[in-house]
Amino acid sequence: MADFPVSPDSLKPASPPSGLIFLAHLLLFLLRPEELCAEEVTVVGPGEPVLALVGEEVEFPCHLSPYLDAQHMEIRWFRSRAADVVHLYRERQEFPGRQLAQFRNRTRLIKEGILDGSVVLQLRSVAPSDQGLFGCRFLSGNFSGEAVWELEVAGLGSDPHIFLEGFKKGGIQLRCSSSGWYPKPKAQWRDHQGQCLPPESEAIIQDAQGLFSLETSVVVRGGAHGNLSLSILNLLLGQKKEFVVQIADVLLPGASPWRRAFLGTLAALPLLLAALGAPALCLLQKRRRSQEKLTQEAAKRQGTLTAELEKLQMELDWRRAEGQAEWRAAQKYAAEVTLDPASAHPSLEVSEDGLSVSWRAGAQGPAPGDPRRLAEQAEQAEQACALSRQRFSAGRHYWEVQVGRRSGWFLGACLAGAPRAAPPRLSPARGYWVLALRGGGEYLALGARPVPLAPRVPPLRVGVLLDCGAGRLSFLNATDGSHLFTFADAFPGALCAYFRPGAHGGLGRPEPLTVCPLPAAGAPEDGDGDGDAWVQPYEPWAPAPGLP
Repeated sequence: MADFPVSPDSLKPASPPSGLIFLAHLLLFLLRPEELCAEEVTVVGPGEPVLALVGEEVEFPCHLSPYLDAQHMEIRWFRSRAADVVHLYRERQEFPGRQLAQFRNRTRLIKEGILDGSVVLQLRSVAPSDQGLFGCRFLSGNFSGEAVWELEVAGLGSDPHIFLEGFKKGGIQLRCSSSGWYPKPKAQWRDHQGQCLPPESEAIIQDAQGLFSLETSVVVRGGAHGNLSLSILNLLLGQKKEFVVQIADVLLPGASPWRRAFLGTLAALPLLLAALGAPALCLLQKRRRSQEKLTQEAAKRQGTLTAELEKLQMELDWRRAEGQAEWRAAQKYAAEVTLDPASAHPSLEVSEDGLSVSWRAGAQGPAPGDPRRLAEQAEQAEQACALSRQRFSAGRHYWEVQVGRRSGWFLGACLAGAPRAAPPRLSPARGYWVLALRGGGEYLALGARPVPLAPRVPPLRVGVLLDCGAGRLSFLNATDGSHLFTFADAFPGALCAYFRPGAHGGLGRPEPLTVCPLPAAGAPEDGDGDGDAWVQPYEPWAPAPGLP
């Protein structure tokens, strides 16, 4: 058996190779990643305050250092504190419902670099209310970190608008206004030498959006002619808007040559008056008295004209109130009126309920190049009428007819035995009392002779009141409640309601003449439900009561 020499150093443990040390550190990192992340990973945001302009867009970048995959983390942008959410991302989803109301529909998350832990939040339409602290927080099961920064908002307002107010305090006053500034701006007037001018007035007002409006004025006196400038400064941006205006010498009272000449003449005026003597003084006094007399006469004429206008207005108001009172009183005598199809001209069509009459389809179409057809159409239009079933020989009776926007119509009453072959024209036949619209704008009362009318408001609905005992047939404008015309005559027999649609140009079928249903005679004017609707003037833009 051989002997081997043994030294003391050979008894010490051998040092492990350097490669084994590296593998041990790697294994330690894999077993305890949370300790490494918690100690070494940080959130990096904007390193200094972010400046944004009102109405524009601003970006808030944030990333993890060192770079880590953040797509499964929660990333929260907040305002001042974490509970005030500006934008929330969690597990590859965004949650707009968690945002503060002022940031809804204004944020957009850019996450192209989220695998490296880098994201950017865009905020649109920056407003003064957005100014303040913002932050972003990254959160996972083993890590939490955040970065905070400040957003500063600035608004560079509109260009100044300069107005010449007029003469004041021995000079002219200029006024300037500008809006849309943030924060509060500073204004300064300067003369052509750069010297500051004190403002005559200055007002700075903040609106509901937080922006400031500025209004300032200055009085420019004699000796300050030349360029005048106004500068409005945004202290946060260090930018200003400046406006320069050239003041002409003739505008300044102190610098005007003609004013100096006038003052010199004024100083010599006593000598001039002394030279002219008493005749000139008498002439001036005479002119002054004449001017005063003219002024008094003008004031008297103005007063007389004003009094006449007031009197006319009172009379118009009284007549309108009187007409409406007559119209409301007439409605108390509402009568049932239906059309008799047997009395209608063959070219006319009466509705099944007997409340409407209109031209039959194709009864009055255009006939270009056919004079005989045109003549037949004209004769047909003159004869086409319809009467009511009812006959009225005693008492009072009232009905209303919807005429709409037709260009022509005839309404009224006629004797029950009046000949159908001679309906009223411009010179109407005996036994007819009719109100007519011809040519789309000419209103006529057709009785013994035509009477032209000028309604204050074109009627879209006409009321007819027949008083058999008094021998009166009245027409009322149910659109505004005014009186149109009254026939006074002795009715020799029973009367029928008269309806005649009138001629039209063939451009489509016009709306019919329609009897409007009214409450029965004696019905109360006030009550529950819709009882009051029919006693109000008919509004042209609303459907007629009782009509679809």
